Amino acid sequence: MSAPNPVDETTAPARAQPSPRRGPGVGAGQGALNLLNGTFLLIWGLVTTLPLLWAIVSAFKTNREFLSDPWGLPGAAHVENFGRAWTVANIGQYFVNSVIVVVISVPLTMLLGAMAAYVLARYDFPGNRVVYFGFVAGLIFPVFLALVPLFFVVRNTESLPLLGELLGLNSHLSLALVYAAFSMPFTVFFLTAFFRTLPTSIAEAAIVDGCSHYGLFFRVMLPMAKPGLISIGLFNVLGHWNQYVLPVVLMNQQERKVLAQGLASLAISQGYRGDWTALFAGLVIALLPVLIVYVLFQKQVQAGLTAGVLK
Repeated sequence: MSAPNPVDETTAPARAQPSPRRGPGVGAGQGALNLLNGTFLLIWGLVTTLPLLWAIVSAFKTNREFLSDPWGLPGAAHVENFGRAWTVANIGQYFVNSVIVVVISVPLTMLLGAMAAYVLARYDFPGNRVVYFGFVAGLIFPVFLALVPLFFVVRNTESLPLLGELLGLNSHLSLALVYAAFSMPFTVFFLTAFFRTLPTSIAEAAIVDGCSHYGLFFRVMLPMAKPGLISIGLFNVLGHWNQYVLPVVLMNQQERKVLAQGLASLAISQGYRGDWTALFAGLVIALLPVLIVYVLFQKQVQAGLTAGVLK
């Protein structure tokens, strides 16, 4: 009688392992948590979206329609409200001033912030942590404490022999430099964490191939950090575009004011003139550029915010 053939363990099918059992309350608890999170996000979305929609709808009404039925729909789209806000309320000039300041301040903030963050994240040198925590400490420094000394510093630059005409009070360049200075702490803090997530092997390969440190930064690391740069760039655009306190201190001439100051002046004047639809039209003009930028770069912003977590 022949002996049975031994079972080949390499070809024998693996036995199914019993799946771990979950407690009876785990699934119900997870479902309740998901329902709570969904409800909270829905309420938050309504709280943030409904005022925006109300302002857009009110911008197309007449003043009579707005005062008689603030929550109703307009009988017709009165686009002349935007023309009145752009010319009569001088929103057009304020809009152009804001564009000039943001176009100067945001690239300057991104360039200087990316350079500082890259050095702090990728190079070890004495005082690295001191410099880094110095930038982090700037996050907790309130801007209101710097308004008075900042006013005198900017005003004193008017006496400089060469830069007095470009800098000083009521100068778009000086306001852009102040914006960049106050945005540097958060920019460096955000990009330092992002540069640390980039692979070191690619940087080492570029150095071996003969790439200089400047070439490594501008040709290799900056393109790899594009999601993080877009994310923090959008935050800076939002902050600089909506800034109000700094322009109030540094901009006194009416024709040099930025959009936030113009909208505030328009809102204050409504108590005397009552052109509410022009005010809402001005608000829509102010929020459209920011909304368009966010819609265009939404995916890149999400990728930049989650890159460090995925790493």
